Amino acid sequence: MIHNSSIIHKKTNIDKAVEIGAYSEIGEDVIIEKNTKIHSHVVVKGDTYIGEGCNIFSFASIGNIPQDLKYKGEKTKLIIGKNNIIREHVTINPGTEGGGGVTKIGDNCLFMVSSHVAHDCKIGNNVIIANSVALAGHVIIDDNVIIGGNSAVQQYTRIGKHAMIGGMTGVEKDVIPYGLAIGNRCYLEGINLIGMRRFGISNEEINILNDVVKNIFSKKNIKEGIEDSKKYSKFKSVSEVLSFLEQSEKRPICRPRV
Repeated sequence: MIHNSSIIHKKTNIDKAVEIGAYSEIGEDVIIEKNTKIHSHVVVKGDTYIGEGCNIFSFASIGNIPQDLKYKGEKTKLIIGKNNIIREHVTINPGTEGGGGVTKIGDNCLFMVSSHVAHDCKIGNNVIIANSVALAGHVIIDDNVIIGGNSAVQQYTRIGKHAMIGGMTGVEKDVIPYGLAIGNRCYLEGINLIGMRRFGISNEEINILNDVVKNIFSKKNIKEGIEDSKKYSKFKSVSEVLSFLEQSEKRPICRPRV
């Protein structure tokens, strides 16, 4: 059902099973798949794809141009997967030419009130972004990450899968998979024990990963710690942490407090 007060561009591609509330505006080139609900006063613009089963609440702004002074109106995209919940006042921007041209969000994510996803971000599946979290451009967030309220993530930062970021944390360094990071300027508190248990990871593997992380960051040279830890790479979590560390490029690694 589409409310008669909504403004729908003629060139949109909207499935018949989509619901659009009062005074919402859907722009040209927008594609919305079945069983998605757009509440009242939502704006969806640009070359934006929204997968099936999403729920987008009032006053969200989806697909409006990036907040980047280098953006000059070039054609870029926003891709949102299925079964995502996007709450009130959330803003999500498309990509820029300099960042690959695409902002991409996976499936089953929750974006709480007033959170922001900037241009060229890549967000995995089952991610929870709490209230008033700001993601700067080019941020990469892997699957099953939780970011606490009022946190901010600096551009080009990576957050590995199953990591947890405490509330009001400034994330300016890459956070390893399964890591727990907190602080005004983030430091690594340890591994995300509660999250790992929730996902059914064995106590043996948790203990091994905990020892590996301590060993890696006890070394002056992280590469030495990585080499020492490869004997435990049969454990998936260890292998993922080592791979993440070896791929570090744009940002330094978030370390424990000295």
